[in-house]
Amino acid sequence: MTLQVAKPLVAGIALLALALPLAAQDKPDRPPWAQPSSSQQNPPPQPSSNSKDKSQDATSSRNTMKVNVNLVTVLVSVLDDHNRPAPDLPVAAFQVLEEGVPQKIDVFEQETQQPLDIALMIDSSLSARLEKTTEEDAAAHFIQQVLRPEDRLCVFAFDEQVHQLPPYFSDKIRALQDAVHRIPDGAGTSIYDAIFLGSQQLQNKKGERRRVIILLTDAGETTSRSDFETARKAALRAGILLYTIVIRPVKNENGRNTAGEHALQTITETTGGAMFFPESSQELPIIFDRINNELRTQYRLAYYPNPRGPANTYRTIEVKVLPGYTARHRTTYLTGPQ
Repeated sequence: MTLQVAKPLVAGIALLALALPLAAQDKPDRPPWAQPSSSQQNPPPQPSSNSKDKSQDATSSRNTMKVNVNLVTVLVSVLDDHNRPAPDLPVAAFQVLEEGVPQKIDVFEQETQQPLDIALMIDSSLSARLEKTTEEDAAAHFIQQVLRPEDRLCVFAFDEQVHQLPPYFSDKIRALQDAVHRIPDGAGTSIYDAIFLGSQQLQNKKGERRRVIILLTDAGETTSRSDFETARKAALRAGILLYTIVIRPVKNENGRNTAGEHALQTITETTGGAMFFPESSQELPIIFDRINNELRTQYRLAYYPNPRGPANTYRTIEVKVLPGYTARHRTTYLTGPQ
């Protein structure tokens, strides 16, 4: 039997085929990598919930080692031209490059719900505790504000040593707030040790979780056994997102340790975090609010590097976003063993 097709139908199909390439380039204000594709306009059908659960279980059992070893995750904070968080951007708005080579985005989440492991690290040296009560109250409020089900936080105090209070990560808000209010005054300031040990503690936490250090300090490094590169490498290897709040006891640059500030800024920006310089501790609640809002509006992008870099080497990452937006993210990661 011969199947006949009406001529008007053939003509319609031909016109549709000519129109598709034009539709894929209907955003002239976007760069070429951000133009919509036919696959984005017509996404494939999704399996039913039962079949999806079964396929996910099978896929995760086959790919666990691949995910743990190769997948590079990049948390991206996007701001619009008014310096406000910019949610709801599509995957087509982003391009990821490693060592200048474009990468295929294999995982994309808007406002990722990936749980948080947070190390709240408070400088307890005498020079940083001039407004102790205000700092403690702001930190206690942040704990109540940021923690959600499945999130975990631990309070650390550091002077010439690093103290973990209590000695575990918890979601018990009252106990964590009590720990903040029990921080004793110390003498020296071991910032590099704090970043190094905090990164190690977070790296030891299991599961696919976001690892965050919030560091409240005067930036006057004096007593660390670790050095700058040791702390930086530990943060990068653990995939830490570092937020640094510098309380300046002396406002004049001639009277304070600006070298410590510059070192902290380098580590902070490398991890994709942010640096804050409040004029007084009265601004801490606003800063903690900004950190909380950012953690709740982050994009999660992940890719399998192609080509994959040699073991134990630093690799540069660049994330491009549509014009009119700015993206902050970690700019470097340290490859693991092959």
